Amino acid sequence: MIAGLLVGIWVARYLGPSQFGLFSYAIAFAALFGSIAKLGLDSIVVRDLVRDPNQRDLYLGTAFWLKLFGALAMLGIIGIAMQFTSSDTTTKIYVFIVASGAIFQSSEVVDFYFQSKVLSKFVSICKLAQLLTSSLLKLYLIVVRAELIWFVWVSLVDQTTLGISLLIAYRAQRIGRFFSHFDMVTARKMLRDSWPLLFSGLVVMVYLRIDQVMIKEMLGEKEVGLYSAAIRISEVWYFLPLILTKSLFPSIVTAKTKSENLFYSRLTKLYGFLLLMGVVIALPVTFLSDRLIVLLYGVAYKQAGQVLMIHIWSGIFVSVALVSGSRYLSDNLQRYAFFRAVFGAAINVALNLILIPIYGSVGAAASTVVAQAMMALLFDILIRRTRIVFK
Repeated sequence: MIAGLLVGIWVARYLGPSQFGLFSYAIAFAALFGSIAKLGLDSIVVRDLVRDPNQRDLYLGTAFWLKLFGALAMLGIIGIAMQFTSSDTTTKIYVFIVASGAIFQSSEVVDFYFQSKVLSKFVSICKLAQLLTSSLLKLYLIVVRAELIWFVWVSLVDQTTLGISLLIAYRAQRIGRFFSHFDMVTARKMLRDSWPLLFSGLVVMVYLRIDQVMIKEMLGEKEVGLYSAAIRISEVWYFLPLILTKSLFPSIVTAKTKSENLFYSRLTKLYGFLLLMGVVIALPVTFLSDRLIVLLYGVAYKQAGQVLMIHIWSGIFVSVALVSGSRYLSDNLQRYAFFRAVFGAAINVALNLILIPIYGSVGAAASTVVAQAMMALLFDILIRRTRIVFK
């Protein structure tokens, strides 16, 4: 993550706010529809492989062809959606190139196999190869002072590299091929189980990426570049609450089998620790945001300091949402996680429509923080079964 951030900062400095904004917009627009290519199959395939490893080739082959079909459908939907934007032909080409990488994401089924066998080292090696290839190409393009279109092509190479390396890693296991395996009955069952996750993924991506798309439509590429530069720094520490929640929550769930009071005591301590960590990170960044932006991105991005000053506080509510989301899962309340994502996305879009025309990208940052807060805290008050989480 650190290597990716540093290379990304160098790319942003080289391209400048306007071109970097256009690049970020292409990535964000493609990401809005990325869940269509995934079809919500990821956790479903892992689950099925764990339950019945003898059907490995059937599950992997069926999922592979489903995801390939999903990627092609996604490209068609993006082509239609782009007609309703103000983007010129060049921008549409950029979006289509970035989105085309979803075709190679069909190879993710190999990742699912390794997950089911707890063989994460193979996936880690593949992702390191992807990062190394992508980083070296971007650095080379900066050195030779290449045009923006080449950086767009590298985003496609990035996804291609991971897909090919995963297939090579799977082939190295010498356990057979799965491409020739497809079963319609299995496909229907997978899709029947995965469609709620597909829609959840769509809502989450709208929630995460709609700011950049709306800023581009209302304000232009430069403001997208400033906003994208700020949130790269703001979001880089999100992995900390994710790791802590995944690591500590199993022991919290175990405590519930012993005592409800012990369960909620540990849950409260986790909330408190993440809240404290969020404040410790956000407070200094708030006062040093302008200097931090200029130091990393250069004077051209100085206005992004105001965005970072506000957006950095969203991390606290992201942490709260991660813990409550884990609690939903432990109590089999997953459907509320979907409703909560819809709730947050609706608030974010509504506030963006009001605040972006008045305050620009700073308004988008404020919309995100407010939407995150209301999603992480207010939603739990509205549902009777989740009010104890708010308390």
